Amino acid sequence: RILAHRSVLFVSRMLSSRAAATQASQVAPQTDQKWDLYAGVLVERLPIVTKTLEPIEAKFKEMLNQIELEKSLKSNHELRKETEKQQLELLKAGKIDLDSEALKQTAQDLEDAYNEEYARFKPAPRVTEADSKNDTRSLDRKLEQTLVLLVEQKLGSKSHYLLPQGLHRKGESLRETAERTLKECCGDKLQVTFYGNAPVGFYKYKYPPSVRNDGAAAVGAKVFFFRSVVKDPSRNVESDQVKYQWLSQDELQKQLQQPYYQSVSQFLL
Repeated sequence: RILAHRSVLFVSRMLSSRAAATQASQVAPQTDQKWDLYAGVLVERLPIVTKTLEPIEAKFKEMLNQIELEKSLKSNHELRKETEKQQLELLKAGKIDLDSEALKQTAQDLEDAYNEEYARFKPAPRVTEADSKNDTRSLDRKLEQTLVLLVEQKLGSKSHYLLPQGLHRKGESLRETAERTLKECCGDKLQVTFYGNAPVGFYKYKYPPSVRNDGAAAVGAKVFFFRSVVKDPSRNVESDQVKYQWLSQDELQKQLQQPYYQSVSQFLL
């Protein structure tokens, strides 16, 4: 009887453990999903001119200039001007006799010439023709701000403006993928400098059901972004290659999808 009872307990425990294992295998999450690996490029055109001072900043700057003027020593030009003034007074009084070459070009003459040249100088306008036309394809706009390059890319059946991105190839580093992507997308004319070999940001998204139903092996894409800066603002994207825009941060927020912008904004300066 004792042996029979033990046999029944053993069999019941075996059946319970098998049932538990079967149930666990049915509810265990699948971890073998495949993702495509992409490299994206943040291309920035840095500010060309300094920002216009706010009223309080202009007041503070004026105060600092006045303090510096009051505490500074006289320049060589100012000392020369004072010396020549004293010599001229002595010359008029007949107390000294100077050579004709001594006062041929005085400090006052130089100062007058400098003032005339300064009066003729006209600084370039901060608001350019591209600003007036709202030409988002031009690099000659919003000179006080940083501009970011967006290119039109197709995701599924729809086209979106995104940071340039391309699929990683076997044997490439992500930095090499980013450089190749930018060249293929924007041509050879646009020259940039990359900041390091490590990505500065990350974003992932799932493909639309229509794409996955068409036989796509991956469920979505994981994008690693690299930062770069334009070397020469006079060399723009080759216009026949792709549709593109150069946008400020405020314009980016309006143009990009909100989840994508939230990810990109983490590494914008």
